[in-house]
Amino acid sequence: MSAPLKPSSLETLPRPSGLAGLAADWASDQRAFKNVSWGKAMMWIFLLSDTFIFGCFLIAYMSARMATTVPWPNPSEVFALEIGGVHVPLILIAIMTFVLISSSGTMAMAVNCGYRRDRRKTAALMLLTALFGATFVGMQAFEWSKLIAEGVRPWGNPWGAAQFGSTFFMITGFHGTHVTIGVIFLLIIARKVWRGDFDTERRGFFTSRKGHYEIVEITGLYWHFVDLVWVFIFAFFYLW
Repeated sequence: MSAPLKPSSLETLPRPSGLAGLAADWASDQRAFKNVSWGKAMMWIFLLSDTFIFGCFLIAYMSARMATTVPWPNPSEVFALEIGGVHVPLILIAIMTFVLISSSGTMAMAVNCGYRRDRRKTAALMLLTALFGATFVGMQAFEWSKLIAEGVRPWGNPWGAAQFGSTFFMITGFHGTHVTIGVIFLLIIARKVWRGDFDTERRGFFTSRKGHYEIVEITGLYWHFVDLVWVFIFAFFYLW
């Protein structure tokens, strides 16, 4: 019987080439994800799957818009507001976009402060990010209520193609749900940072090892993704 291989002998074994080598790399977390935590890896996998979902929604919207023979409602008229008797197109959408992009900046600063273990600044910036997110959701709720009052429904609207209502409510509603979930998580993590849970290793949900603020970065990944998706929604739905 041959003697078992020693660790040094295993390290000298030739690596398989081609597809077998690729499969071996991705099958071993010690090779493919050696320096990546499971929390961060799972968030990236979740964001990848969510990208496919949002991509399918936007492709379905573009297909419906190009296939319909009925004129598509003009976004500049549908999403306009009257301010002081003046008809201002897309003003609410522009403010919503500015608020959400600003929240991405405050989230980036929160992650930076988390790396430096500045507990108070990290918590304050996360709360500010949550405030921006809640403001965005509030303005979106106002937008929905305005359109519903004007007769927009998933099965029809007063301005043109019936598919407008269903695609609008589906895409913006799904994105708004993501923002709402992000705001809730921001508040939870900000509270834990403010209490010093990551410095005292206080036991509880989402509390990582002592002095480790990685969950702030993971929350930031989710928030930046939500902001990026809105850029595509803004471009395809409101500007097209």
